[in-house]
Amino acid sequence: MRVAVFSTKGYDRRFLEAANEGLGHELVFLEPRLSEETAPLARGFPAVCAFVHDAMDRPMLERLSADGLRLVALRSAGFNHVDLAAAKDLGVTVARVPAYSPYAVAEHAVALILAVNRRLHRAYMRVREGNFALDGLLGFDLHGRTVGIIGTGRIGTVFARIMAGFGCRLLASDPYPNAEVAAVAEYVDHDRLFAESDIIALHAPLTPETYHLIDERALAKMKRGVMLINTSRGALVDTAAVIEALKEGQVGHLGIDVYEEEADLFFEDLSGTVIKDDVFSRLLTFPNVFVTAHQAFFTEDALERIAWTTIENITSFERTGRPVHEVSAELVA
Repeated sequence: MRVAVFSTKGYDRRFLEAANEGLGHELVFLEPRLSEETAPLARGFPAVCAFVHDAMDRPMLERLSADGLRLVALRSAGFNHVDLAAAKDLGVTVARVPAYSPYAVAEHAVALILAVNRRLHRAYMRVREGNFALDGLLGFDLHGRTVGIIGTGRIGTVFARIMAGFGCRLLASDPYPNAEVAAVAEYVDHDRLFAESDIIALHAPLTPETYHLIDERALAKMKRGVMLINTSRGALVDTAAVIEALKEGQVGHLGIDVYEEEADLFFEDLSGTVIKDDVFSRLLTFPNVFVTAHQAFFTEDALERIAWTTIENITSFERTGRPVHEVSAELVA
């Protein structure tokens, strides 16, 4: 099957080609993101392989469908950037990678906690400059602290097990509690989780109900000096509200791997340009903020699984007309 692979980096090509070995799909790797300007590159391809910041709204799907598109194979678990209703109307099948490595993301969330707590980013720069003073690097023991986990799917479950290993008290919130998390955490409502947690980690999907879940009102209910960690979706957090909370000391530590306006920033080298996003630039000025650029998924294990599942979806669609992991069948009535 001919597939236009957008938002391609060297690592994407490496793992997708390995997964495609012996299957014979014609993968055409395209570095730019899928957008109005780059859409002509997909003309005549029955399949498009897209990543999290590729445009998949109704106008784009209508345009690609008219050019012969039949399958959108997402290299991600998230699909909030795809207009599923439009895909259904147009007869375009959407597939995703529902699970690649929950360990990768959960472990990165823990890394953010450790880094921002012990000020590792500041300590690293100091030592390189010959400054071995400890002032300003004071952290706290994780043992005995209360950790609130919002979202206890695969990633949240792994995260809960790890934090239990640190000796933390765990509170959890999810519309669908599971027994594995219930064995190590107490399920509570958001208000109680906000009020009692020293650390709050977000592992929830982005839906209309979770958009700006962490807003001014939610932040006001939290412990003063709370640590907030987000490795799920940027728009779960109202960034402007968090900046105000950081300025006032209501949020004592912030570790994020995602940002609600990251599409114009992440996955690109912008070191030689001026960053025009003033909100993001303001975030970077705080000494108690640690930002990574959507790299939580970025392990060899996860990339191998993403590539394998993506090729599996394409192969199944070519042979049977249905991918193994079809989003529209799961979520569009």
